[in-house]
Amino acid sequence: MTEKRIRLRKREPLSDTQMLMFISIGIFCAMYIGAMLTLGGGFLKPQQIFDLLNDNAALIIISCALTIVMIGGGINISVGGVIGLTVMACALFLNGNSIENSALSIVLTLLLALGIGLGFGLLQGFLVAHLEIQPFIVTLAGMFLARGLTTILSVNPVKVTHEGFLELVKTKLTIPWLGYTAQNGNLIPAKIEIGALVALAVVILMFLQLRYTKLGRSIYAVGGNRQSALMLGINVRSTVFWSYVISGVLSGLAGFVFLMHKPAGNASVAIRSEMDAIAASIIGGTLLTGGVGNVIGTFFGAMILSTIQKIIALSPLNASWWQEMANGAMLSFFILLQSVVLMRKNRARAKKRKEIKEKEKKKDES
Repeated sequence: MTEKRIRLRKREPLSDTQMLMFISIGIFCAMYIGAMLTLGGGFLKPQQIFDLLNDNAALIIISCALTIVMIGGGINISVGGVIGLTVMACALFLNGNSIENSALSIVLTLLLALGIGLGFGLLQGFLVAHLEIQPFIVTLAGMFLARGLTTILSVNPVKVTHEGFLELVKTKLTIPWLGYTAQNGNLIPAKIEIGALVALAVVILMFLQLRYTKLGRSIYAVGGNRQSALMLGINVRSTVFWSYVISGVLSGLAGFVFLMHKPAGNASVAIRSEMDAIAASIIGGTLLTGGVGNVIGTFFGAMILSTIQKIIALSPLNASWWQEMANGAMLSFFILLQSVVLMRKNRARAKKRKEIKEKEKKKDES
């Protein structure tokens, strides 16, 4: 057997990104199976998974938006405000336009949502990447701006009355073979909303973008070490800029998906959703320091948060503070886990530097 074949047989150790992702998946599976065994009820039906997806589609999308920025070493806390502004603007546009073609009206509404997200992404990306203003300050200002514009558009709640859009809201993909039989003997098929399918598509596309494209690899490099990225010839400013643009567009899309799930806008839409998105990203394995993360892990991080919410709602401890405590405990666990990962990385880097110095010393002696 040749030396090449021996090397191929050796298993490469898990990267930090893979390890944290698998831990998130394992915790979600253990939590869900535990709920099935202890609570039963809806957790024994496949529809429960689809309900988690349906209710948290917008959260999954903005969590992906946060993950991309956080991998690059930044932060974006304006995503919730952009969702609120997008929902209100789209609701008013649907009710106020006189376009007879329903399909065209919905397409224009989607473009409006993406345009709002793109506008915030371009502005914030320019300020962070080219003017080098701290991303927390920039996106905090973006959050206040979005919330203020939402209030300017309408102080009162706006319910969508557009018949074509309401038909789209009611449209669901039915899966009969994953349904269940009710007590009266009728078969109730499993149903998944279009917004949930969009969220799954976003997760897949962002995973492929981060792993297989030049921009995705550059985001990891910039988040890992900016100076090393510069030495490798990576355009750091362009990479940071486009990460915020993608994050903004995804935030606008999340607003449209949110409106498809709850066709009404008000000033309090998606309040604190940016905190939930950050928590989902961290629980999914994204390091706060950048360079490590995966949108697949982020997806399971969002599912963990929604599962905790569902478990507490079905348990005797159904007060709101129990959910906050459970989320805080889970977040603290993953932050501690990330600290261990960072210690491991620092030790590995120190060991590598030591080995390089020893090799150089031997060369000098010879």
